[in-house]
Amino acid sequence: QVQLVEAGGGLVQAGGSLRLSCAASARTFSRYAMGWFRQAPGKEREFVAGISSGGADRLYADSVKGRFTIFRDNAKNTVYLQMNSLKPEDTAVYYCAADQHLVVPSRVLSDYTYWGQGTQVTVSS
Repeated sequence: QVQLVEAGGGLVQAGGSLRLSCAASARTFSRYAMGWFRQAPGKEREFVAGISSGGADRLYADSVKGRFTIFRDNAKNTVYLQMNSLKPEDTAVYYCAADQHLVVPSRVLSDYTYWGQGTQVTVSS
């Protein structure tokens, strides 16, 4: 069982930045592909960004490409999501996810086995 704990959410004005982190309990964290998803009120959970176990492969939703960056520090068992130029439409609960069997990051929710509890990001206009 892998536990994921997100942190770093909060309230920010449009145009601002936040950095989310997700700490994993897995001793073999370096073997897990990681993803960030988000869910706004009344909407389905959607893919934001993903990164392969070694960090070489990264994938982004079109809506965040060029503004968000996913990266990981395997020595700290942590994956990050740097969010710049935030927009009100980025407001959502952000979740990190992990899976040991993915070779490359996936956009598909059901491909990930483990999920964190989420952290709220609110962007004011």
